[in-house]
Amino acid sequence: MAHAHRSKNSVALIHPQPSVYPPVLNAPVGSVRRPVGVTNPSFGPVPPFDPASLPQPGFVLNPAVLVGMEQRRSLSLLQFMSNEGLIPSPEEELKRKNAIEKLKEIVLTWVKRVAWQRRRPKQQISVTSATILTYGSYGLGVHGPESDIDALCVGPFFASMADDFFIVLHNMLERRPEVSEIHCVKDAKVPLMRFKFDGISIDFPYAQLRLLYVPDNLDVLNPYFLRNIDETSWKSLSGVRANECILQLVPNVENFQSMVRCVKLWAKRRGVYGNLFGYFGGVHLAILAAFVCQRNPHANLNVLISTFFKTFSGWPWPTPVALEGGRLPTEGTRDTRALMPIQLPCSPYEFCHSNITKSTFYRITTELTLGHALTRDLLRLDFDWNDIFEPFCYSKKYSRFIKIYLSSPNQDHLGDWVGWVKSRFWLLLAKVEEVQGLCDPNPTEFIDPDSGEPNVVFFWGVQPGRINFSDIDVVEDFFLQNINNSGYQGHPGKMVLSVLPTSQLPGYAQLDTGSWKRTKACWRMSEYHQPRLPVFSQHLPLYFVGYAATNEDVKRLNAWS
Repeated sequence: MAHAHRSKNSVALIHPQPSVYPPVLNAPVGSVRRPVGVTNPSFGPVPPFDPASLPQPGFVLNPAVLVGMEQRRSLSLLQFMSNEGLIPSPEEELKRKNAIEKLKEIVLTWVKRVAWQRRRPKQQISVTSATILTYGSYGLGVHGPESDIDALCVGPFFASMADDFFIVLHNMLERRPEVSEIHCVKDAKVPLMRFKFDGISIDFPYAQLRLLYVPDNLDVLNPYFLRNIDETSWKSLSGVRANECILQLVPNVENFQSMVRCVKLWAKRRGVYGNLFGYFGGVHLAILAAFVCQRNPHANLNVLISTFFKTFSGWPWPTPVALEGGRLPTEGTRDTRALMPIQLPCSPYEFCHSNITKSTFYRITTELTLGHALTRDLLRLDFDWNDIFEPFCYSKKYSRFIKIYLSSPNQDHLGDWVGWVKSRFWLLLAKVEEVQGLCDPNPTEFIDPDSGEPNVVFFWGVQPGRINFSDIDVVEDFFLQNINNSGYQGHPGKMVLSVLPTSQLPGYAQLDTGSWKRTKACWRMSEYHQPRLPVFSQHLPLYFVGYAATNEDVKRLNAWS
């Protein structure tokens, strides 16, 4: 906040001093830098704001009074976050910590077994190791009570992804009583396993380094450890490397963490969160928040939030956003197709993956402008944080909706089908824009209770325009053809598109509540109800590795034999 000249009726503004925040607990286990995270602060009651305490016009406020007012605003925002349940309790944090520690033990046992199976020398078996590095919201310390954990398994040079990770480690995890709902996502940009560990959802990719011993405190930014790794491992490491860079570059980790929680809640409530739908993802918001924190190192939380909206409501897109101290983009590296390019701080050649379209760009910039209008004067008497986080009113904004109905005969297969279709939503959105014009893809998932089969339903807002029932049939045929030709490995379900006026929205479609839910892409590693053939190690022929489905993995089995 800049200085202002004094006049008879003016208010003197100064740079506020850092506010005093409640005590925090340790950062998530497995994070590279182990940043401090705000965890269930014990707030005392925030005194109500008394307008009578403000001096009348003609007086000049003492700078200390302004600082105190800003600190009170920041504390009220932290209290709001706590009331909204954004911060995990100490018990929930301990549960996550224990889950990561148990996973580390399993991974260490796994790598010793693989080393023996591959007939490594005894000396190598005794010293070899693997580790787990957390990233994403958990690694940054900005996760909520229901957030999953992104945990990267990093193994040595002899532990392969196809054989050792997706079969040996998969079977070890499957036999653990803590593990449930385990799936393999092999064809994703970053292949991974997805499962629940003691009820906590975990995304579990793999990176293979040219090392024998992988230390717990692995420096993922050191080029020595990244030499000669394959492209898949490089992509798997990008999330951890981005987290590490961000945490090193922000001047105040606690302020950054609180800010990310706030802007993430704002984005969800206002319907502009969800990378698969063409909106911001977690890494986008983290970098944008870090950008503001770097330029306001001594600002209170409320000033950071206000500056966030001010900065990006007027940002000259498509000028890229890049953190100071990161690796600046080199000439010609910018993706000219990106409407809102945001550079990953760990590489001059990489930008955050984005599905932003003309429609979602318009929605995002409109919400940023509204956020700026609401936070322009945080010290006004009628200011209320609830105004910023008010859920977006879809039913008042749009007169018609595209209903996307996805179903499957089997509940276990529904998540696979929905996740796969969502990964292709960018194509559907582009086609709808071509036919209709602007479209607002609401990320919220609903369930039709009157349907006789497991289902998930989306409602995308559209303005009155050219689209009609015949047009939506063309859109549906186009999208289904793309889905059928995209190599989906699971059990295909059903998809039906239709156009509904707002007056005919079903009762279960509570569009204006601000709730936000997602179903992640996942599909089974094999058909466990079909006969499966045993797989033996190519390095130790009598060592049993696991099973593979006969109808999907025969070619690979022959290659392993």
